[in-house]
Amino acid sequence: MALPVVAIVGRPNVGKSSLLNSLAQRRISIVDPIAGVTRDRVSAVIENDGTWFELIDTGGWGHEDKDKLTKQIQEQIKLAIRDAKLILFVVDVHEEITPLDREVAGLLRGKNDRVIVVANKADMTAHDRLAGVLTRLGFGEARCVSALHSRNTRVLISEIVERIGEDDDERPDDPVMRLAIVGRQNVGKSTFINGLAQAPRVIVSEVPGTTRDAIDVRFEMDGRTFMAIDTAGIRKKAKRDKQGIDYYSVLRAQDSIARADVVLLMIDATAKISEVDKKLARALADAAKPTVIVINKWDLAKGKASSEDYAEYLTKTLQMVANAPLAFTTASETRNLKSTIDLAQSLFKQARARVTTGQLNRAIQEALAAHQPSSNKHGAAPKIYYATQVAVCPPTIVLFVNNPALVREDYRRFLASRLKAALPFQEIPIRLMWRSAHAEQPRGVDREPVTTRRRRKAGRD
Repeated sequence: MALPVVAIVGRPNVGKSSLLNSLAQRRISIVDPIAGVTRDRVSAVIENDGTWFELIDTGGWGHEDKDKLTKQIQEQIKLAIRDAKLILFVVDVHEEITPLDREVAGLLRGKNDRVIVVANKADMTAHDRLAGVLTRLGFGEARCVSALHSRNTRVLISEIVERIGEDDDERPDDPVMRLAIVGRQNVGKSTFINGLAQAPRVIVSEVPGTTRDAIDVRFEMDGRTFMAIDTAGIRKKAKRDKQGIDYYSVLRAQDSIARADVVLLMIDATAKISEVDKKLARALADAAKPTVIVINKWDLAKGKASSEDYAEYLTKTLQMVANAPLAFTTASETRNLKSTIDLAQSLFKQARARVTTGQLNRAIQEALAAHQPSSNKHGAAPKIYYATQVAVCPPTIVLFVNNPALVREDYRRFLASRLKAALPFQEIPIRLMWRSAHAEQPRGVDREPVTTRRRRKAGRD
């Protein structure tokens, strides 16, 4: 279901991103005193009194982008205006009407019934009188708000709901899966997103660092709703600014990984695996996130190496995500995008899978038969009594042993690998938690080690 769109437009530095964050009641857009931080359409789904709408932040009209992206930014603003059922025209209550304000007003001329002028930075009642001059813009009386202090923002939300109408009270479909697309700069993440959306949803440019915010893009495939999250390209830590745009872009990317069901780690097929690629892979492994490694721009590398050779190369260089499946794509031609999403859905299914206690303990028996844990220098050896799956996403297994401190790290890795191979978790990370059976033995559990019990018949429940 397409939600009604409410677009936020205006010149640079009037507080558009702050207004989005204030109305959404969470940090979505990056807010910075530097003009031109927002480039793409950054959106949030808002609900108030049963009415749902999509609130969209846009770049500042008239900003001369230092990376020569002014034209693309303005195209994104025009698309937001075109699609909007309601437009919030934001101005600074403390400044006179500027030439750029008049340019924005010109863009909106003829759409008067869809425009609300928002006089931002009215931090106190005394500032409201400054808004009288804004009637000259031709859209009636301005609404005075302070996005920074959330003054009058609830009143503005109520007016938005009233203007949208009562017909838009249907809850949007929840995405069946959230995908975060991460990678270093210029690997093709935004092109991939636009291919999924089948529209120019985000700016695509050869300029490194074009995308700055984490941008949620809903798309449909096979009659189902998905959410793709475009993230800023990550560059070497030494090249990032400490507290500026790079800093917040990285935080947004990390947050996107945390809220994603599956992560697509995008690699440039024409370049060597970099330290940034390795650090991202390590972060995904540490977070136990289901990961598809997407080798993009494969059309440019296909004649230089086979997919088998490249897979072997990745296994050696990205060992921390060695089990992650591979997808070879050409995002600029939308090639293999659907199969990549199908692959991600398979991982999502694995991440939500549950196994029975019988399945799990048979797999442990087989692992112990293949390789017993070693004793320490005092002759003490770990004994596994019982295991149970306690969570999904990621699958989490608790193993009850005589003494967790006796289980060496190499055996923990061995057992995790054997369980992944034996259970329906072959391509995703799992978590093993080791607990003392003497401290918290579940009621009715036999303390006899798994290996000494009578073996059951082969097969799964």
